[in-house]
Amino acid sequence: MIIRNGTVVDAVNGTLEKRDVFVAAGRISTKSGDQRELDASGMMVAPGFIDIHVHLREPGQQHKETIASGTRAAAAGGFTSVCCMPNTAPVNDSVVVTRWMQSPDRGAVVNVFPIAAATVGSMGNELTHYAALLQAGAIAVTDDGKPILEDHVMRECLKRAKDVGLPVIQHAEDTRLTQHAPMNAGPVALRLGLKGWPAYAETSIVERDIALAEETGAHLHVAHLSTAGALDAVRRAKSRGVHVTCEVTPHHLVLTEECVARTSYDTNCKMNPPLRSEHDRLALIDGIFDGTVDAIATDHAPHGAHEKAVEFDRAPFGITGLESALGLMIEELHRLRGLPLPRLIGLLTSGPASVMGWTHRGNLEIGAHADITIFDPRETWKYESSRSLSRSHNSPFEGFEMRGRVRHTIVAGESVFSVQ
Repeated sequence: MIIRNGTVVDAVNGTLEKRDVFVAAGRISTKSGDQRELDASGMMVAPGFIDIHVHLREPGQQHKETIASGTRAAAAGGFTSVCCMPNTAPVNDSVVVTRWMQSPDRGAVVNVFPIAAATVGSMGNELTHYAALLQAGAIAVTDDGKPILEDHVMRECLKRAKDVGLPVIQHAEDTRLTQHAPMNAGPVALRLGLKGWPAYAETSIVERDIALAEETGAHLHVAHLSTAGALDAVRRAKSRGVHVTCEVTPHHLVLTEECVARTSYDTNCKMNPPLRSEHDRLALIDGIFDGTVDAIATDHAPHGAHEKAVEFDRAPFGITGLESALGLMIEELHRLRGLPLPRLIGLLTSGPASVMGWTHRGNLEIGAHADITIFDPRETWKYESSRSLSRSHNSPFEGFEMRGRVRHTIVAGESVFSVQ
């Protein structure tokens, strides 16, 4: 394939360059022989987006999502690689489930990288077999929505992960402080009569985990960081040389706790961690600009309509996000905030690739995997959840004006999504 006339986004070097891109045998190549052509005039040609935090729900919760449907939604959003969390049914704490998720029988159209449970059943007690999981294809360990609270278990988790070369991803929430709390603690929760979820429940776990990562020398990655305090803890740890990385979500960069009030308890505004204050949102944006934040991840969390159509207190946490991420981030960070486009695309490509230690993804260098996203950064469009390729439509962005639309998604040199 030859991709002609596009502007190539080099997130690593922070440049935009109009040039052709050549693909051969599933890799970025040099020009040779007769090849198929794709005209990318007026569009950006970027490395395929990488989402290091998605919930594909399979096995066990196929009414919400399947690996096939979730990866189709990923492709529509420009994501060529997704890293899926282990809170499936059964929990992905074994070689069997890890391999099952990667089987061609699942019908994935993009690269699927399983993240395995850090403890058996994600119960926070007995560690899983990290070396065997790594060999089976797991790229990190986490207990995701069931954070590891016991210090000695988290310490041993970090030690064992370091020994085999896996990152430890922690969902930073002290669940002893957040029981029955559906939204952020503050004046909005008080006004709405809902129990508040304190920011300290996140910050305290991040600070504890950083101390353990510093002690063990392991790689700690903080999932969906949402508070100013936790971000500052990561910033200070990085300045000391601690191997800690973090991600933020588009919804925490765009929405605040006021969303719950403004929409009259719309359960699509209920997520974990909860939407925070405007102070927290602006702090996360500052973390984008100063380089503290390593990646943007969607935390795509599909739920059936009947599951969300209940009282706010009873509804499950989570929203879909794969197909709205680019449009939200170009509008909020690039157009409104002035973040250079290569910096933004880096948070979706080279940043997450670096977190996972991948050198042949997240860039368009010769020899890299030919995973490519082609998008029009100027096109405006309205998000309609009913047109989503996901099995679930639980998004708070219904009717939002987006800027920037994916036109082609290419995985290993083959088109998996295209809009003319």
